[in-house]
Amino acid sequence: MSDKKNAACENCDLYNHAALKKLGVDATKSDYVVALAGNPNTGKSTVFNALTGLRQHTGNWPGKTVVRAEGAFSYNDKKFKLVDLPGTYSLLSTSEDEEIARNFILFGKPNVTVVVADSARLERNLNLILQILEITPNTILCLNLIDEAERHGIKVDERSLARELGIPVVPTSARYGKGLPLLLKTIDDMATGNINTKPHKISSIPPKIETAVAELSKEIEEQYPQLPNSRWIALRLLEGDRSIIDAVKQGTLGDLEIKK
Repeated sequence: MSDKKNAACENCDLYNHAALKKLGVDATKSDYVVALAGNPNTGKSTVFNALTGLRQHTGNWPGKTVVRAEGAFSYNDKKFKLVDLPGTYSLLSTSEDEEIARNFILFGKPNVTVVVADSARLERNLNLILQILEITPNTILCLNLIDEAERHGIKVDERSLARELGIPVVPTSARYGKGLPLLLKTIDDMATGNINTKPHKISSIPPKIETAVAELSKEIEEQYPQLPNSRWIALRLLEGDRSIIDAVKQGTLGDLEIKK
């Protein structure tokens, strides 16, 4: 066996220790829900399979033709349901995939959202990351495919990136198990409230628009007190998001929540 394969097996042993139990499709009575988001082709499914022991158990999202993949794992005696969201480049609801991912993160209110990004193509992944940070502070950036990045001479300073984004950044090479022990610990710490984040927020909004957002957000809160992020809804309304506008007109905004 080559040195590379030996290293891969050693890394796999690290995250197959007693603290992690891969539960496959058994997601009943979960303590926490983790959403797995990211652009297509970032290794998101590899992370999902590594943590659950599945090779993608799929069904369909309610009322949709888009495939839904979910599984579960136990870590430190707590059970986590892992939902693999459709791969998307944004959350602006220009496609069914984007709408499903957005609605689950916003209305489904997962305890933790892990964004899987391609380390070698980080710039094209940042758009989705920043949009998710506008919705939820409980976000972890999984900086995947670091082995590919290193082969191309790319080195990402994850500590500086974490400071800039205001969230944990965990470098991984999921297919070899590298970084997964730290990812598991970070998910557990965030779900249990041991990590506080200060996510990057858009700061270049003109004062008049900021005033309009604040006023509209207040009205939304009064009408839908259970919504987790009225500010984000207000921004989408002002930007002309048709699905959100239609839901408000039809009085169905509160029905967009997707069951965890």
